[in-house]
Amino acid sequence: MSNWPGVGVTQTQFLDYPDELLPFKLQSGETLPELRLAYELYGEVNADRSNVILVFHALTGSQHASGWTESVPGVDKWSEECQTGWWSGFVGPGLAFDTNDYAVLCVNYLGGCYGSTGPSSIDPRTGKPYGGSFPELTLSDIVDAQLPLLDHLGITRLHAVTGGSVGGMMCLSLATRHPDRVSKVIPIAAGLHTTALQFVHNFEQTNAILNDPNYNGGDYYDGQHPDEGLSLARMIGHKTFVSLDAMRLRARGEVSGAGPPGYEMRHPLESYMWHQGQRFLERFDANTYVRLMTAWQHFELAAEAGVDSVAEALERSVGHEYLLFTIDSDVCFYPDEQDDMRDQLAAAGVSVRHEVVSSDKGHDAFLLEPHLFESTLQDFLSA
Repeated sequence: MSNWPGVGVTQTQFLDYPDELLPFKLQSGETLPELRLAYELYGEVNADRSNVILVFHALTGSQHASGWTESVPGVDKWSEECQTGWWSGFVGPGLAFDTNDYAVLCVNYLGGCYGSTGPSSIDPRTGKPYGGSFPELTLSDIVDAQLPLLDHLGITRLHAVTGGSVGGMMCLSLATRHPDRVSKVIPIAAGLHTTALQFVHNFEQTNAILNDPNYNGGDYYDGQHPDEGLSLARMIGHKTFVSLDAMRLRARGEVSGAGPPGYEMRHPLESYMWHQGQRFLERFDANTYVRLMTAWQHFELAAEAGVDSVAEALERSVGHEYLLFTIDSDVCFYPDEQDDMRDQLAAAGVSVRHEVVSSDKGHDAFLLEPHLFESTLQDFLSA
């Protein structure tokens, strides 16, 4: 594995919250009796713990950002697709997030299905998976759950925080709610709000899962899983991740494989989308999808920060340096969302740099094309 991209062979580590931090209280007022976080750390933390970059993964990502992790203890859906770090082209020696200079930390979200406490975890009060009883989350809950890990690692202030898509929204949450914990903020293809179009798409996906008869209120772990609903949800979401031109190119060729019962697929695009939905079943949990989708759906930066307006929240970032990235073909977080973020940050007196990346890959460009981001990231991080 010495030639594997990114940082080579890697291994997931775990932090179990100590008793003095439990139960963990959520913004809803509900609590979790125990909490485990799965994480990976690449590079060496320097002597004064000042060189750490925290990466918030995208909605269905994992802690495994770079290199090759063969398996994760206790994780059933660690498919072949999961073994390769989802940001291996970005994180590693000499790359955009250069592990010769920085220590890069990525954590599986609270509510996740890759080793952190989530709906598929065992509830110690019942001895069974939480399932449908797992509480709703906010993006701020997910951010706050990672602060004790920073404390455990001796990190009082991050050199930078970054993330794409929903991960970019978590960058904003951390920076505006815990401004003393970070210096540089790098939201990629993200926004200040959940837009009307995102809200509709998210609602469609959530309903696809909830209406699957096998969902059973979230208590399906000892029976049939809601695969039809989860597959449909993925297809609904996938069309916003990839530009239509890129989708047409990926879908060229013959129709292959069986499709939905009673329907004969006749077009490569149908085959492509069906494949995306089916492949997703190998690596993700429906309850986690619902919880994370709901957290995105109801994200409100000001309310979660306990202030009256977005402007007031952003004023807390005075003293931070921001780098915003727009992908010009993005139809998940449209370019005008980053324009609005830039303008509101500037109006709040925050130092902000805005870069537009030209790509035909759509939203997924932040995962697929590191060369479009690398030099700008390196310059910004080293300044």
